[in-house]
Amino acid sequence: MIHAEHLVIRIMKQNKIDLAATLPCDRIKNLLPLIQNAFNTMELTREEDGLGICAGAWLAGARPMMIIQSTGLGNMIGALFSLNIASAVPIPIFASFRGFYREGIESQIPFGQHLPAILEACGIQYTLIDEAEKLGLLSDVIQDAYNHCRPHVALVSPKIWEASSPSFRQENQLPVIQSRPAGSNWPLIPIGRPEMTRYEAIKQLGTLLDNQVVVANLGVPSKELFAVSDRPLNYYMLGSMGLVSSIGFGISRFTDRKVMVLEGDGSILMNPNALITIGHYQPRNLMILALDNACYGSTGSQKTYTCERMDIECFAKSCGFENTARIHEALELKDRVHDFEKLEGLSLIHVVLKPGNSSSFNIPLSPKEITKRFKASLEK
Repeated sequence: MIHAEHLVIRIMKQNKIDLAATLPCDRIKNLLPLIQNAFNTMELTREEDGLGICAGAWLAGARPMMIIQSTGLGNMIGALFSLNIASAVPIPIFASFRGFYREGIESQIPFGQHLPAILEACGIQYTLIDEAEKLGLLSDVIQDAYNHCRPHVALVSPKIWEASSPSFRQENQLPVIQSRPAGSNWPLIPIGRPEMTRYEAIKQLGTLLDNQVVVANLGVPSKELFAVSDRPLNYYMLGSMGLVSSIGFGISRFTDRKVMVLEGDGSILMNPNALITIGHYQPRNLMILALDNACYGSTGSQKTYTCERMDIECFAKSCGFENTARIHEALELKDRVHDFEKLEGLSLIHVVLKPGNSSSFNIPLSPKEITKRFKASLEK
């Protein structure tokens, strides 16, 4: 008899899954090592971050799937609406269903008991797999997600794994922290007085664009890029705050093109996990422009932590970014982008800016139109 874990692997392969984005759960500890051995795997640090990575991967032609603990669906609801549903981006989600069957952790129970009703209220498709005989429904979940370009959650009961063999992970495979140089001697340019607004910086960047992919942060940054240099290879985010670098990273994993992300200080603070994950995987074709005006420019210019203490370049270095720079002037920006595009390696440019927004108009495209146009352009 085939073990349930091996059946999951078989179903994923039959449905041509080529990226597995995972987070641990004790109930699937036997499954996760098999997934790592069988698939291109992305080990996440936050579930919502995985939605951005998988969206980017799909835009670049991949067929991703998420494997997570069901509790994590709670921090994904907003992004499922503003990214996947609004833009018609498919994602099958295998969720180890906690708080449902013989749950020993009391804090898991309230959310688990109400999760099906929450998904129903949100209009998010889900399938309950509560018996081993129903595991074949996972194939239907994957096919539905991709056929209808929507999220579909498989709630997989721990009961499925009761007949599992001992862990496939050997003791000699347990992680051991690696020695590495201390970061105290990193050369850092002091944060000086900014000379450009975000619009002026984006205007400079617009003159440098050729065949690069550009992913622009939601709100005013996307509107300013559209006004300066609209092109099909621009992906404008209209929602899912904090996921712009995640989407750019996902794209970079499945294209040979250079990928440029227009980040913001508020967005980085909203989801620092993105830079942590990117730094771990070291994509060679990704450059992040951290446009730091020390405020939430799209919501009234309330100040962010970068106004006083948070140092984005220092944080990027601690995450493992090979090439970093801090610039304040327009000429510096052009020169540094040219320099980094010649290098092989992950890059981040911390662009220190004055606050203020341009009067750019709303983008006259819907999220679905932006997504369709971008995906078609990237496939050429």
